[in-house]
Amino acid sequence: MSDLIVIVYPSETKAEEVRQRLLDLQKSYLIEVGDAVIATKTKEGKVKLNQLVNTTFAGAASGSFWGLLIGVLFLNPLLGVAVGAASGALGGALTDVGINDNFIKELADSLQEDSAALFVLVRQMTADKILKEISPYGGTVLKTSLDETKEQLLRDALAKAAPPA
Repeated sequence: MSDLIVIVYPSETKAEEVRQRLLDLQKSYLIEVGDAVIATKTKEGKVKLNQLVNTTFAGAASGSFWGLLIGVLFLNPLLGVAVGAASGALGGALTDVGINDNFIKELADSLQEDSAALFVLVRQMTADKILKEISPYGGTVLKTSLDETKEQLLRDALAKAAPPA
């Protein structure tokens, strides 16, 4: 079972630092991240998402490959690539992997203008080691699906972070 953790940071840069740290820790098998999205709010009040995986691009690349293969079989590889890329991009754009985008946008709508929220879908983690690694970054817990005890440990660890100098 996966857990959702949403932490607000003072800037998108800080949220990206934490996301990269979590991805580095994944290489050490301390955490398994299902998805990690950074949401920010523009000056116009629109929510912008910085996805970990661009499904439109991935779909277009996959569609191009399959389109080329089918195009070669039917003696028109360029048409096959074009049709494959277009259909793959459309399929990728319509695919929502990991955390639901509408949920992210609804929750991120409450953000202040220059802050950013890091949404992490955690499949597994060694909680004590992860807390030790991310607590220096600070942040404020916005929402989690953790049980009350673990959520309070997370809140306490982030609260102990030294304020930026």
